[in-house]
Formats: sequence, C-alpha cells, structure tokens
Amino acid sequence: MTDNPADSSKDAPGPKPDAGMSYSDYLQLDKLLNAQNLLSAAHDETLFIIQHQTSELWMKLAIHELNATCRLIAANDLQPAFKTLSRVSRILEQLNSAWDVLRTMTPSEYSQFRGTLGKSSGLQSWQYRMIEFLVGNKSAAVLRFHQHDQAVFDRLEAARCAPSLYDFTIRLLARRGLPIDRAVLERDVSAPYAGNDSVSAAWLSIYREPSRFWELYELAEKLVDLEDYFRRWRFNHVTTVERIIGFKRGTGGTSGVSYLSKMLDVVLFPELWQIRTEL
Repeated sequence: MTDNPADSSKDAPGPKPDAGMSYSDYLQLDKLLNAQNLLSAAHDETLFIIQHQTSELWMKLAIHELNATCRLIAANDLQPAFKTLSRVSRILEQLNSAWDVLRTMTPSEYSQFRGTLGKSSGLQSWQYRMIEFLVGNKSAAVLRFHQHDQAVFDRLEAARCAPSLYDFTIRLLARRGLPIDRAVLERDVSAPYAGNDSVSAAWLSIYREPSRFWELYELAEKLVDLEDYFRRWRFNHVTTVERIIGFKRGTGGTSGVSYLSKMLDVVLFPELWQIRTEL
C-alpha cells in the first residue's frame, strides 16, 4: 500500500511543529491586539496609535535587513545584499503608505487627544534613529532624545560609532580595485559623511562601463532606490505634520514642521546623485 502524500511531512527532517499551536499563538495576537491603550475617548486616537505601532514594526524589519546588508557587503556577498536592499525599499514604501492613512485625520480630530500625548514625540523613536545611523546620517546631537533610556542610548551610540552602509560600500569599491582616497577609508565613521572626489570618480567609472562593473553598478542603483524611498518618507512626514498641526511646536519641544523640513536637505549617498549631472 502506498503512503498518502498528504502525510509525507511526518517523515520530514527537522523539528516538528507544535500541534497545539494556533495562528494566534504563533503571532502572539492577544498581546499585539491589546497593546492599544487609549488615553482619551477620541475616535481617531486608535488610528494614531496603530499607525505608529505598525510603523515601528516595519522599522524593526528595516533594521534587521540593513544590518544584514552591511554584513553581506563587508563579506563581498553582493547578490543576497541586493535582495535585502530591495526589501528595505519595499519597507519604506509601506511606511510611506502609512502616512496616507494618517492624513485622513483632520486637525480638529487630532486636537481632541493631542493634549494627552504630553512630551511624547516621534522624534523619540530610537528605531528611526537607528535607521538614520545605519544609512549614514550620523549626529551626536540627536542622542539627547534618548538620554532617558541608557540601554537604548548605548545601542545607538554604538551604531553611530560603527561604519554605515555607505562606509561599507566605499570600502568595497576600494577592494574591487577602484582608487579611493586613504583619508576616506580611514575617516571617523561616527561623523556625518562628506562627499569625496575619489568616490565620485569611482562611481563615474562604474556608470561609464556598467558591463565591466556590473555588480557594483547594480549595487549603486539599489542604493539610489533606497534613498529615493527614504526621501519620500521624510517628505510625507513633513507634509502630514503640516497638514494636521500646521506650524505649531512639536509635542517633543521642537519647532515642528520647520525642524522636520531641515531633514529634506540631507543627502545620504551624495556622489551617486552628483554623477548624474556629469554622465
């Protein structure tokens, strides 16, 4: 008698699933769906909390993928790095869509519960700060938003002092034989990155002969995709805040829209944008 194909999993190697585990158990949905603790009777506070909670979950995944990307580039393993970079771009696309949902809330609706937020602010999101540090936007000053939590502060400080995604990429260019200034390779990685002529020249060589440098060419475009989506995320943040609170001061004590607008001028991978004019 032949075995039933439906039962073939019984003989599969590896650990067997817990027969008593349900979908809800696996995802810990009871904990997740009961984590929305409203501080007012306002209808739209539920939207506000869920939008920010889901964004934090997406950011957790982005950090996971960015860390993996840094390891892969450091190990010269670019094919899987392309996959993780593409995934980060799709995550940023999801984060952009989240602003679309939040923008359905009007200023009148937000004012019904804004006072309950106290001094809490999205600027205190340590995961957002971690993403900024991982992609290269380093600033010691912003750590003041996290001084209340020593463990988080230490984790962010470690990330600020570690090479960023772009630092790992520039080192890769040097390993692949492209002439990169020693000062760039040995720079203080805890400081914001400033553009360098040798890096520009390296990217120009890659874009002028893509077939010769195909992996590096593909990596460059993945980085441009990432920054493209990142810029949209920042822009949507500023637009959403202005649409809902205008130019009021932020709950975290900043100037609100004026403070956020400064972030629109930040360029993560400057040479990759600069060379487009020169090609």
